[in-house]
Amino acid sequence: METFNGPTASAKLPRPEIAEVEEAVRTLIRWLGDDPQREGLLETPKRVAAAFLEYGSGYREDARSVLDKVFTDTGHYGEMVLVRDIPFFSLCEHHLAPFFGHAQVAYLPEGGVVGLSKLARLVEVFARRLQTQEKMTAEIAETLAGSLETRGVAVLVEAEHLCMTMRGVNKPGTRTMTCHFTGVFKDDAALQARFFSLARTGGHHD
Repeated sequence: METFNGPTASAKLPRPEIAEVEEAVRTLIRWLGDDPQREGLLETPKRVAAAFLEYGSGYREDARSVLDKVFTDTGHYGEMVLVRDIPFFSLCEHHLAPFFGHAQVAYLPEGGVVGLSKLARLVEVFARRLQTQEKMTAEIAETLAGSLETRGVAVLVEAEHLCMTMRGVNKPGTRTMTCHFTGVFKDDAALQARFFSLARTGGHHD
């Protein structure tokens, strides 16, 4: 049976065959009270399996490799680099319900910078796994801090969780904010305030 990498490099987990995944979807359909042989549901197991393979594409990527190209010819630039309003979609690991929103990612370069699109790609890698927003925020920040020479990293994530808005407390429009700081961002209130000021001027907050 094929194996794949779990959330940590040391976790080697057996990967089910596609037929097992499709049968699991049929079981869920029956449990909900419908007939998986009904015309409209015949292809649903195949579609769901393909969709979840896409939702979980981050498990098949090495987040650190996204940041392996560093540019050192920066004209001694050392001020904040901020990529704002990075959209993402993820799945809550508690209910497999979607949550979605935007991430703000900033760092203070030390020895070089990475391509701006790489920060968006880093967010995508971690979002495309079963997640909690808190863990995803920390993973983005710590991976950036550990892969690039920086004086500090700041990450702010704001998201709406369908496990809150379409079930449970049923509060549509509720947003959750999480942040994670490394390096000089941790203890410098003025620097944190500057980051929040720049991050919160994004168009989707207006």
